[in-house]
Amino acid sequence: MRIIQASVLSLLLPVLQFAQPNQQPPPKSLVFTHVTVIDATGSPAKPDMTVVITGEHIATLGKTGEVRIPKNAQIVNAAGKFLIPGLWDMHVHIFNHVSRRPPNTWYFPLFVANGVTSVREMWTKPQDMSQVLEWRRQFAEGTFTLPRIAAVGTVVDGQPSTWPNTDTVATPEEARRMVRQIKDAGVDFVKTYSNLSRDSYFAIVDEAKKQNIPFAGHVPFAVGADEASNAGQRSMEHLNQVLETCSSKEQELLRVPAKDWSSAYDKLMVDTYDDRKCRKLFSLLAENHTWQVPTLILKQTLYFSGDLRYFTESLRLKYVPADEQDRWKPYIARQKKLSEDEKNLKKKVWQAHFALVEAMRHAGVEFMTGTDVGNEYIYPGFSLHDELELLVKAGLSPMEALQTATRNPAEFLGVLDRLGTVEKGKLADLVLLDANPLEDVGNTRKIAAVVVNGRLITKSELQQMLADAESAANRN
Repeated sequence: MRIIQASVLSLLLPVLQFAQPNQQPPPKSLVFTHVTVIDATGSPAKPDMTVVITGEHIATLGKTGEVRIPKNAQIVNAAGKFLIPGLWDMHVHIFNHVSRRPPNTWYFPLFVANGVTSVREMWTKPQDMSQVLEWRRQFAEGTFTLPRIAAVGTVVDGQPSTWPNTDTVATPEEARRMVRQIKDAGVDFVKTYSNLSRDSYFAIVDEAKKQNIPFAGHVPFAVGADEASNAGQRSMEHLNQVLETCSSKEQELLRVPAKDWSSAYDKLMVDTYDDRKCRKLFSLLAENHTWQVPTLILKQTLYFSGDLRYFTESLRLKYVPADEQDRWKPYIARQKKLSEDEKNLKKKVWQAHFALVEAMRHAGVEFMTGTDVGNEYIYPGFSLHDELELLVKAGLSPMEALQTATRNPAEFLGVLDRLGTVEKGKLADLVLLDANPLEDVGNTRKIAAVVVNGRLITKSELQQMLADAESAANRN
């Protein structure tokens, strides 16, 4: 039964921080001519278009030669190039509450240089909201290059907590109090986490609805994915609890504490897959508009069973500060200790999660891209393109995959009237590509320029941003 309230469906409408018109003379317009527009609405690509950007907005667009170009405009001849909306990463950790390294030294430039113009931040403590507001101010004023911080959430876990420094609750009363504290701090949504008890989770559900604040995140280990969907959870991260809910032994799996998980748990989970249960679940997720953020690139890393040089010899490591790389190294040590049987089981679990995506797609389940930046060997910006490629391999079309990183996040956040597609009146967060992403979604990596809130960042400037990020990593 669908019980999601309308107030919850319009997620975060009042909290997105958009640039306001400056009380200054109108800025010089930016114009792309002869460009192929892929607007991400689902319409075919539109060749030989002119796109006029004035201030922060797309003022108009139409066939080249039929659109009036404003006087003194900055004109970019984009013949042979492709214009798409700015990309979104809907699961990042800007405040890595392990290393606490300032993200402006490497996260932000790597996001923007890869065309990621908006992010959803998934672990902001209430005391960090002043910094978020400062970054949003800098974004609006254009005084500092960073992505649009579209939404922020606070992790609420049960006890024992999954991670150090997590806000935890032990009782339903504590859970309700935490929701109120999060709302009062100006945080945008409550992020439910894995070790919440059933009583605490459903207390969060009830209090969040009373406080008119959305909740999203992990489906707790003690809760079925179907229960979370019917409770009104707006997005589910990492496909958590989906295989468990699809299992013919679901109740047995839900009763196993996380501390007792083992290879036997994973084997039981995949060996008892029930297609009938899964189809019923996916129909429910689609009916309830329970969005999925599969983070396949994270799943691929967690269940990796191949050559570890894929990680240790990555050219992307040059952008990662040494102390962060040190934090990642235990992952390699753990992988090296795996037996062949354990590697084979990991491969089986990865394939099972991977197969869920196409089945969900056929059922009409809605997707958004997310990478879970902050985890080992997940890279700001770069891994978003990996995620798009994995989504296509999992069964989405290139257009559908592109929409998971453009139109769909804007729809989810209730701001599709302002962002997410290339249309007249929309805010100008755009990426100019050298090749067609509808022919090969990997072409989203071939970036010629990025527009952030109406401001053009050229290819040479993007390359300098990467160079500066590399230098900063090497200095620390």
